[in-house]
Amino acid sequence: MRAFEIQTFGVANIALVERPDPVPGPGQVLVRLRAASLNFRDHLMIAGLYNPKQKLPLIPLSDGVGDVVAVGPGVDRKIGERVLGCFFQRWHARPVPRDVNQIRSTLGGPLDGCLATHILLDADAVVKAPDYLSNEEAATLPCAALTAWSALVTQGQLSPGEVVVVQGTGGVSLFALQISKLCGAQVIVTSSSDEKLERARALGADWTINYRRTPEWGKAVRDCLGGLGADHIVEVGGGGTVEQSLRAVRPGGTVSLIGVLAGPAAPLNLLPVLMQNVRLQGVLVGTRTEFEAMNRAFSAHQLRPVVDRTFDFEAAPEAIQHLASGGHFGKVAIRIP
Repeated sequence: MRAFEIQTFGVANIALVERPDPVPGPGQVLVRLRAASLNFRDHLMIAGLYNPKQKLPLIPLSDGVGDVVAVGPGVDRKIGERVLGCFFQRWHARPVPRDVNQIRSTLGGPLDGCLATHILLDADAVVKAPDYLSNEEAATLPCAALTAWSALVTQGQLSPGEVVVVQGTGGVSLFALQISKLCGAQVIVTSSSDEKLERARALGADWTINYRRTPEWGKAVRDCLGGLGADHIVEVGGGGTVEQSLRAVRPGGTVSLIGVLAGPAAPLNLLPVLMQNVRLQGVLVGTRTEFEAMNRAFSAHQLRPVVDRTFDFEAAPEAIQHLASGGHFGKVAIRIP
């Protein structure tokens, strides 16, 4: 099999190598990967910023789709079935497990990931890929889509008519926009790019705010809503944006903490959280059962992921640099020949 390895941290140091073809053991499936997609976590992992103690070499990338080509003893998956690997290989249903090893069983670090021609996966940690999606579209679902679904549907209990604030136009954010509209909610999108905001409106955004021109975008959210706050904030910025999220959310609303694009830490005044009964909810992707529920909903509504650009397998380092640049709109995919 062919694979890209992180041998030393840094995108310039990932190397295309040959590895022995894996053989599935009991309870495992061997998947011939057809496409993968990138998350910001992958960029951080490759750069050594996510877990500097990660053991190397490591095959990066959490998200991929492919065909089952071999099964181990005790597995009844069909050869040829197109499947998606679950981010958590050993956390299948809620509640969140007490055993930290279950939530450390993640693809793309510490477990080998999907930037390869083949991958061994636990048979009970794969789901059927939606038939209507291309390989590149399907490969975007395991982390970004499921994170947005968990934040808004599983944990957020989003209702029709509620208002969701979505930060930026990356993978999680655009899935949050699409899922919110699927659920009958209204959406406010923030971005520093007017061109991206126009594209967000074409996807259904009800209001847009350019945060570069309007740094106090939390107040701007309330202005859009006649002085009221939003019901849900999809917080992907982290320490650099959470203060504005707390200004934008209504009393009793939810701020879903997902990413750290603007930094992991900042001084934070907790008084608004207390005085307005705000819920700060950490979101760590989701489980297999939620993944299957989301795929059923997507199939019923024929929801199509937004793929910014697809790169060839050999151009994976270029794809990672494209993601890191922040110029993408939606997901960045890699086609595996």
